[in-house]
Amino acid sequence: MAQQLSEQEIIRRQSLDELRKLGIEPYPAAEYKVDTYSSNIRNDFDPEKKNYQNVTLAGRIMSRRMMGKASFIEIQDSEGRIQCYVNRDEICPGEDKEMYNTVFKRLLDIGDFIGVKGYAFVTQMGEKSIHVSEINILSKSVRPLPIVKIQGDKVFDAFSDPDARYRQRYVDLVVNPGVRDVFIARSKILNTMREFFNSKGYLEVETPVLQPIPGGASARPFTTHHNALNIPLYLRIANELYLKRLIVGGFEGVYEFAKDFRNEGMDRTHNPEFTVMEIYIAYKDYNWMMDFTEEMIERVALALHGKAEVQLGDNIINFQRPFKRITMFDAIKEHTGIDISGMDEEALRGVCKQLHIEVEDSMGKGKMIDEIFGEKCEGSYIQPTFIIDYPVEMSPLCKKHRSNPELTERFELMVNGKELCNAYSELNDPIDQLERFEDQLKLSQKGDDEAMFIDMDFVRALEYGMPPTSGMGIGIDRLTMIMTNQISIQDVLFFPQMKPEKVAQKDDLSKYTEKGIPLEWAEVMQQLGYVTLSKIQEAKHTKLHQELCGFNKKNQLGYTNPSMDDVQGWIG
Repeated sequence: MAQQLSEQEIIRRQSLDELRKLGIEPYPAAEYKVDTYSSNIRNDFDPEKKNYQNVTLAGRIMSRRMMGKASFIEIQDSEGRIQCYVNRDEICPGEDKEMYNTVFKRLLDIGDFIGVKGYAFVTQMGEKSIHVSEINILSKSVRPLPIVKIQGDKVFDAFSDPDARYRQRYVDLVVNPGVRDVFIARSKILNTMREFFNSKGYLEVETPVLQPIPGGASARPFTTHHNALNIPLYLRIANELYLKRLIVGGFEGVYEFAKDFRNEGMDRTHNPEFTVMEIYIAYKDYNWMMDFTEEMIERVALALHGKAEVQLGDNIINFQRPFKRITMFDAIKEHTGIDISGMDEEALRGVCKQLHIEVEDSMGKGKMIDEIFGEKCEGSYIQPTFIIDYPVEMSPLCKKHRSNPELTERFELMVNGKELCNAYSELNDPIDQLERFEDQLKLSQKGDDEAMFIDMDFVRALEYGMPPTSGMGIGIDRLTMIMTNQISIQDVLFFPQMKPEKVAQKDDLSKYTEKGIPLEWAEVMQQLGYVTLSKIQEAKHTKLHQELCGFNKKNQLGYTNPSMDDVQGWIG
């Protein structure tokens, strides 16, 4: 399919051809040895010490100020930006000035990758810069970048449209420097957690992504098919059951940073593909896990910010231990005035009706209690708060409470009105576990498409014996949102799931010729962005005439320019 090119894209491709005619390969294969980064010059260069006097850097051209025999460019490498001073007679010491006059001034563009050699100095304006003695072209950009102007802390003409930013993250990273910082912080979060777990002697493991039974959570899975085995498979919704199998096998502590998938809705806090960390430790309970979780999250905050307080929107979240703890029933009573402990399914439906909470016939007690808490309580917990002791109907994989069999030893950590992590004293009674699975099957038969499947192999594993264990899962995407002050999950994922991109409507050239527009000018109009007749009809004839004549001259097409009356007639 022929690619529709803009005027700038055509010019850049012509520059590409000219470079090759001059014997310059715009995409060289050889290694380019870099020994210095922009941050080294900015932070460590001292004119009195005369350091950095023979440096090699590489990066992307981000701005240009072309003058006569001397010019300034700004290049951006992985550490930031640095100004470069380019003098004609220094990069072209002989009689041949083509490298400066033709290649540097005319054939290079913003967005191109170049390598420069030279020495560090300070300009008369006091800016640390590179005095360039040699330029090498490393990669020619044939599509123009959005031009974002930065003056000090102010940004002009920002590349800020969310849809464009998320679809073209590669562009977002180039022109919006703060985006890179979010993902560096994300990596630091993972490394801090991993170092913490490893210091305790716990083992990082990997478990299957393709699973015959989607277990470990109540969620709608993605389905696929294995052709050779002729069986359905599911993308995992959780890695819990496999990790607990490893505890059965004798490991005392295992953890995994995993990609999980849930075939559900998308919003600012949910993406169908997401990252979760789950950890399981033998001989521990949920009380121990609360202490462990507090220590882990406080450590992450300190690693990123140097303090336990984190700015999140208008709130300051304090992750200093200990966190508040409250039972789910007490939380519901605190926010609704209703004590739901001991209520059966019919009574809970009455409470939902009283509180104007919509529930479906397929919902059991657990789902209704979850709805009540979500509607009336969850959003109130801004500071870190452990919601503990969930009803047994809400937790099919969790051990019953040691002092109340109607409850389970489970907690969720709420931060800024959202669940951040979930943890249990794990159920290790195989008979009880099978009964819970069977209860989930009944919910599925009532129409609950998020009810858990029965995993008989996991029951078999429990029958061999699993020691008392506590497990915890935490959403890495949501944790990163909190720690980097981002309001949308899309801002902490390099490539979030998006709706299919709309293809711009484009009229066939025959429609143009039917309107009396010559074919050669119809092609030019589409290259200028007038891809439909309606766009032409919206244009001012004076502006369109100027654009057509200018394109003809700049690209040396040799067409006879249309008259103003011709263009006005084409617009109609």
